[in-house]
Amino acid sequence: MRRYLIYFSFITLIIVLAIAAVPAQTPNSAINHYRDGARKVSKGDLDGAIEDYTRAIAISSQFGSVSGATNVETKNVKVIDPFTANAYINRGVVLYRKGDFAGALRDLNAALRIRPGLAQAYLNRAATLRELGDLNGALIDLDKAISINPKLFEAYNNRGTIRHDLGDFTGAAADFDRAVQLDSSHHESFYLRGYLRIAIKDYDGALADFNRALQLAPDLALLYQGRGTALMYKSRIDESIADFTNALQRDKGLVWAYFNRSLALFLKGEDTRAQSDVATCLELRPEMKEDLERRIEIAKTIRAQKITVRD
Repeated sequence: MRRYLIYFSFITLIIVLAIAAVPAQTPNSAINHYRDGARKVSKGDLDGAIEDYTRAIAISSQFGSVSGATNVETKNVKVIDPFTANAYINRGVVLYRKGDFAGALRDLNAALRIRPGLAQAYLNRAATLRELGDLNGALIDLDKAISINPKLFEAYNNRGTIRHDLGDFTGAAADFDRAVQLDSSHHESFYLRGYLRIAIKDYDGALADFNRALQLAPDLALLYQGRGTALMYKSRIDESIADFTNALQRDKGLVWAYFNRSLALFLKGEDTRAQSDVATCLELRPEMKEDLERRIEIAKTIRAQKITVRD
């Protein structure tokens, strides 16, 4: 079967929550704004979180002048509390989530100027660089994060994702395997390795990974989407349709589940149901029309070949 399904990638960012080792000079008000920012992130109030992190940065910095500094936000800083770096990291992550990748990059650069040994800052900056199209820069940052903290499994997952994007399946497999070895309690590693195994046509291995991911996160729509993809490659069409349906029951806006379920339905010969999914898919993402039509033709060709062989 030709490849006509969609790979979804996870990129993990880290919000720094622990502030147990706060320097003695850090004002309590800065710490309080920092904690309030983290709480607001957990509640989805991203604008409120940015406001709190901005106040934490301002309060924990003393302003004077530093010759040679060029960054707009730090050029007048006389003394910067190391605590400030964590606030920059977290504000950078929130900006990333809002799609302001240039702003995120500025904050993560600022964090690393203050504390260049923060593995989380390199991990988060790598995610930002990937969004900005600098995959090589992202790999360099992930290498640095791993050199600082070799047990940071998220860095292996993110590096594996970028290597997968670049077609380095061997390197990606090594990274996902290492992430699983370090911490097997997170579904992301199994999900990512599952899609990699589809790419190298190890469909049984992919199913095993998606099944394990679903044991860890049984309500996550993307995992049913992933397993449905593997099942379709194994020509277990009814089971794949069931998984795509399970995905949509959990997330009605998961456009790729409509996309792939339509292909499975075409493979099965249920064209009327398939066309309904096509219509929903294009209503959600009209720009997918050309790609969807091309893949539908592939599915129909595969179906016709199977009918010819059976006849």
